Amino acid sequence: MADTPSNNATAPTNNPESEPPAGQDASAENPQETQPAEDGAEQVDDAPFIVKVVLPHDTKPLELPVSPLEQIHEIRQSVIEHPVAVQYSCFHLEHNGQRINDFVQVSDVEGLVAGSELRVVEDPYTEKEARIHFIRIRELIGAAGDRTDTAQGILAGASIHDDVVAAAAEEAEKEVQPYDFTSTPELSVLLPKEAPPAPKTVKLITLSPWNPPPAQWRQKGHLLYLAITTNEGEQYHVTGHVGGFFVNNSNKDKFNPTPRTDAKGASAHSLFTLLGKISASFSKSFAEFQQYANTKEPLATFQIGNTVPSAPWIVPAATSSQCAHVADPTRSQETFLLGGAENTDSLRDWNEEFQSAKELPKDTIQDRVFRERLLAKLYADYNDAAARGAVLVARGEVAPLNPTEGRDAQIFVYNNVFFSFGADGVGTFTSEGGDEAARVATGKDVHGVKLVNQLDIDGLYTPGTVVVDYMGKRIVGQSIVPGIFKQPEPGENQIHYGAVDGKDVVAADESFAPSFEKLAQALRVKKHAVWDKDNKRFDLEASVEMKGLLGTDGRKYVLDLYRITPLDIAWMEDSSPEGAEYPHRMTVLRPELVEALGKQKAREFVNAELQKRAALKKQDAAAETKEEKTEGESAEKTEDNNGEEPQEESEKTDEEKKDEAKPETDRIDMSNFKFALNPDVFSGQNPQTDEEKEQMAKDEQEVRDACTYLRDAVIPALIRDLNESDISFPMDGRSLTSLLHRRGINLRYLGKLASLSENTRLECFREVCIREMIARSFKHVAAQYLKTLPLPLTSSCFSHLFNCLLGTELNPKPVAEIDESYRTLFDEADLAFEKVTPESLREQVQSEAARRFRFVLPENWWGQVRHVQLLREISLKLGLQIQMKKFRFTQSAEPEATPQTNGQAQAEPAAKKKNKKKSRDGSPATAPSPVVAPHTFSPDDFVNIVPIIKDSCPRSALAEEALEAGRLSIYQNQRKLGEDLLLESLSLHEQIYGLVHPEVAQMYHTLSQLYFQLDQKDAAVELAKKAAIVAERTVGLDSAETVLNYLNLSLFLHQRGDSKLALGYAKHALDIWKIIYGPDHPDTITTINNYAVMLQSLKAYHESRRWFEESLRVCEKVFGRQSINSATLLFQLAQALALDQDSKAAVDRMRESYNIFRTALGPDDKNTKEAEHWLEQLTHNAVSIAKQAKDLQARRARAGYRFASRGVSVGAGATGATGAAATELAGKPTPPPSMDSRTIDELVRYIEGTDKKKKPAGGAGGAAGGKKRAGRGNPKRRGGAAGGSA
Repeated sequence: MADTPSNNATAPTNNPESEPPAGQDASAENPQETQPAEDGAEQVDDAPFIVKVVLPHDTKPLELPVSPLEQIHEIRQSVIEHPVAVQYSCFHLEHNGQRINDFVQVSDVEGLVAGSELRVVEDPYTEKEARIHFIRIRELIGAAGDRTDTAQGILAGASIHDDVVAAAAEEAEKEVQPYDFTSTPELSVLLPKEAPPAPKTVKLITLSPWNPPPAQWRQKGHLLYLAITTNEGEQYHVTGHVGGFFVNNSNKDKFNPTPRTDAKGASAHSLFTLLGKISASFSKSFAEFQQYANTKEPLATFQIGNTVPSAPWIVPAATSSQCAHVADPTRSQETFLLGGAENTDSLRDWNEEFQSAKELPKDTIQDRVFRERLLAKLYADYNDAAARGAVLVARGEVAPLNPTEGRDAQIFVYNNVFFSFGADGVGTFTSEGGDEAARVATGKDVHGVKLVNQLDIDGLYTPGTVVVDYMGKRIVGQSIVPGIFKQPEPGENQIHYGAVDGKDVVAADESFAPSFEKLAQALRVKKHAVWDKDNKRFDLEASVEMKGLLGTDGRKYVLDLYRITPLDIAWMEDSSPEGAEYPHRMTVLRPELVEALGKQKAREFVNAELQKRAALKKQDAAAETKEEKTEGESAEKTEDNNGEEPQEESEKTDEEKKDEAKPETDRIDMSNFKFALNPDVFSGQNPQTDEEKEQMAKDEQEVRDACTYLRDAVIPALIRDLNESDISFPMDGRSLTSLLHRRGINLRYLGKLASLSENTRLECFREVCIREMIARSFKHVAAQYLKTLPLPLTSSCFSHLFNCLLGTELNPKPVAEIDESYRTLFDEADLAFEKVTPESLREQVQSEAARRFRFVLPENWWGQVRHVQLLREISLKLGLQIQMKKFRFTQSAEPEATPQTNGQAQAEPAAKKKNKKKSRDGSPATAPSPVVAPHTFSPDDFVNIVPIIKDSCPRSALAEEALEAGRLSIYQNQRKLGEDLLLESLSLHEQIYGLVHPEVAQMYHTLSQLYFQLDQKDAAVELAKKAAIVAERTVGLDSAETVLNYLNLSLFLHQRGDSKLALGYAKHALDIWKIIYGPDHPDTITTINNYAVMLQSLKAYHESRRWFEESLRVCEKVFGRQSINSATLLFQLAQALALDQDSKAAVDRMRESYNIFRTALGPDDKNTKEAEHWLEQLTHNAVSIAKQAKDLQARRARAGYRFASRGVSVGAGATGATGAAATELAGKPTPPPSMDSRTIDELVRYIEGTDKKKKPAGGAGGAAGGKKRAGRGNPKRRGGAAGGSA
């Protein structure tokens, strides 16, 4: 309706505190086609160049771009991955007849320049190389079956992007269909669609039963024996030899590994080539397989190596082809193939690898890239190994090192990782809250280790640390610090710095002080006194709980980092409701809060200095010039402290160092400014002298001030920002947690936040807070029942607890379904969960919420919760994977005889049917029909539990520095430099993290928005698409990040002109949004509005009007009818109604918009005047339309026939294309308008609002349709609804 309706759509923003957009013009440049720039200005010879790679059996050489800073093994990897060189895996590269070492840099190879030839020379195989080659070829030709993974779950790392694209493209071909706003999307939108099976290249390729080669044949170079069945049905036995692979004379009954000499004999250096020789159809079927693989987006199938793939909480039914378990004899042999006969290949000394990697040089950019890349890979491998070990420990499959101790005190070593339980097995935390305190301490410890790793202080080492939650147990996995198990000599302490034996003995080895001092400065920890049991004083740099240990390798390790910030004493001193005691005393403040308070104090200090100088300036006129100079620089300092400090980040490795280092370079003397807190106050320290007591009281007051800052400044600021729609509302528990933690707010304040969110604007926030409290409380209740249960009984436990929580409307008296054979088998198992009733569970959840969040859940909260959303939250917290079906939560839900799962009917086990009969006796009088299960959940629904992992991987400082520098350059209008730096940052992210990683998804997202602002729409679309796929695979198919990325992609496509495709993406995002939050989220106002604008640009005026009306409905619910947000939407709706030929309603809406603007902003405001102008236009227009209709009616009456109104709008003949498009694209015909019997004068009075009688709006045509579009654009969009909400 406005001149350019596409401009109305507003981009959702992820980071509310992000910098303002830079909207300069730009020539399109695809970031993917540019080679990473390696400081081109400084080192001209760093530019990549092309080399030719000559393959052994190919006449045409490959051309590969290489960088002088690359290592030869990276070129080797490029050759292996090249489509024409797939068969090679065991070779070396030669240049001018000389073998090149794999680990030298390209620039170090003499004479290697642009156009040089590198020759691939095949090497003899070793047993390890033969195994690797066999695994690689199996993967390459699609012969590897499905894998059953203990740690990663079903469909881990899946993407549904291809399905979304296909559905969007299909819809784009059709007319726009009406959207049902009241419907709830099916959970199947979260699952990939079933795909046809991949073409088979061979029937079977596996290790032969004749393995391993006997001694006499090993002596002759035999390494492996394989058995192959080709697609033609021929069976071959193949020898893997040092010289390659050949068909031998063995069969299943006779062993003869000599080369076959008849027509079926064949040999080749690569197994791939051999397959082509023995199977006539292999080349054709392999080409078909590649074509099949290429139909998928490469990023969606790319192997995830550097992060834990996301496991969806809802998975297809067991009968689905996606979960089909296929026969593969080699699956059970993979341990041998990967690890060798002795399994030594996979055993690693994790600690030595971590510390050696940290000691690598970091002088040049290339050094840092190599070091950070190695560390990222190392952390990922370690997290994976630790998670797998923790799962086995939790299931009781690893023998403890101390079997005589109690279960919680037992320790384990598996795969060179040291495991212990996150429980107080030895009484360390008795005074702090026992098991609860120990559990929290492990979580805080892993967060502390992450902070120290991020700071990267030379000479200070941390063990690799991972915390895994699985089946109600918390397990800590640490790399083994050398000397940790060594018994100390009499009189010698194992700990060299910090508390030993509780806090009875304190060690203070001075050699640790310098490293700990650097750490303390960065973490804003004050040097302070502590006392041992004999009241002897020690001055420590860090908390007494933080320990320094000198390993037998001579390195200084820092352990137990759970107390790096002080206690939140204000929380501990507050009384709990109904005397519910908080479960532990580990209530520490968050590091983000301490950091924010530090910046606030620095601002206050600088402002105070400026005021002092201003006063001096007035007194001392002689020194005026000098004062002006310093004040200018001081103002600069103030800005730095107020802003996000992007420039500093490009100079320093981390935030903490920046804050400490920046003041020194400024003219305001910051040496007098000190802000640090004592983490050991309120924890039983016993000062002796008056001076010490005075200092302690001062330290205590500083901590109290920090608690006050949290309660009186940070929390109200968050509520205010949400209330004014300055930031996005969280959609689910994960986005809520992230928002609070960024602000330095602990989750124990959820109850306080919910209590402060009473008004209608904050209803969404309150609902998310309450849902999160219920989910977390339920998690703690479930953990109590799960702790001692064996794995086969956990599904019964989950189904019964969920029935008691969510299924009571279907069956108010659920009964636990337990397989009787398990009951006798696990006779010592504690089956307390079967005694749980809905009433007792509610009581437990209420009690947990009161204890942990000091919040009394609303009356009848179980009847108010959204079932699917709560089910999702709890499943994600417990790591559950639930089988897809139509869950029936109420009696009124439509009964389904056979729940459909991706188009397949689900078979029901006979045992389950028997159970139904038994429990139906206890169900209410209105029992459902026999085909419907009386319980919402059955044990068969809970198919898997995945471990929830908290890791200590630091982010790449180098990649973030480049990103910040790029952003800064663009905001300073140095556009070319900025774009180069952004590309450099993207290249660094991809090099360090790999292509599929959450940090890379975030980078793609940020970069896509920057490119969009620079008007490079193609590049923005490409990056937004990548962001969506990578987020799906690493963060979750239904995560808030994924929703945001799909919305961005939709917006960028619309701006590029692909509005029909954009609609498909936006609809998918809205469907996921409804599943993770439910309907009517405040941020959907913008999304729905954008959707309406897209429909308008497609001339689907009637459907567009419906979307504007829906946007207005949600806006009214959140902000109220009289808000400026509603006025803006009423303005747009009026335009949409006019386009939809409903001019009376258009006038009504525009008048309403005008009245709100006039009341809220005054008659002289630009928006009020804009609305007034449009009101005049539309009124004039409506009058002329009514007059025409009256004339037409009169003419037809005179002509002597009645006008048949059925299905035709009044004045349709006069409307031309506009009216036709609106009717045609509406998807369903509008109700036929009735003839209006009023006079022209009455109509004018009605339109001007003086006639009070209500009448249903008729469908008005409009010969003046063209005229009214010539008006001006929309009023300035305001507030959360129109502009910044999403």
